[in-house]
Amino acid sequence: MYERILVPTDGSDGIDSVVEQVVQLAQVHDATIHAVYVINTASFANLPMETSWDGVSEMLSNEGDTALDRLEELIDGRVPVTRVLLEGSPSKEIVRYAKNEDCDLIFMGTHGRGGIDRLLLGSVAEKVVRTSDTPVLTVRVTSQRD
Repeated sequence: MYERILVPTDGSDGIDSVVEQVVQLAQVHDATIHAVYVINTASFANLPMETSWDGVSEMLSNEGDTALDRLEELIDGRVPVTRVLLEGSPSKEIVRYAKNEDCDLIFMGTHGRGGIDRLLLGSVAEKVVRTSDTPVLTVRVTSQRD
């Protein structure tokens, strides 16, 4: 049923519980996890003109690699993993990747923000759920404070 499971990460704390659940699902189905980090290039459109894009790009790529390293560390070789670093709008790139790679499921964490926080920050998970033809399973990310 599930051969390719897309797991987007933004490097947030609390991903541990999400990874444990998706690894169990992947093990049952002998699935490969596609670990994806999207560098949100739109959020840096307002940088001053004198800002070096090369420096910013390298910093953002490093953040993405660190997030993917953490995901792989948590998976700990229990299932196969394909790592991907993308650039663009996170929700659009997640949906596009799932379609292009014929993923069977998008398994993603959500912080469960509501009210003004969601209005101001937006919700990548909500946008993915609304726009994806691929089924989406969301799991509440729990931080150490919860």
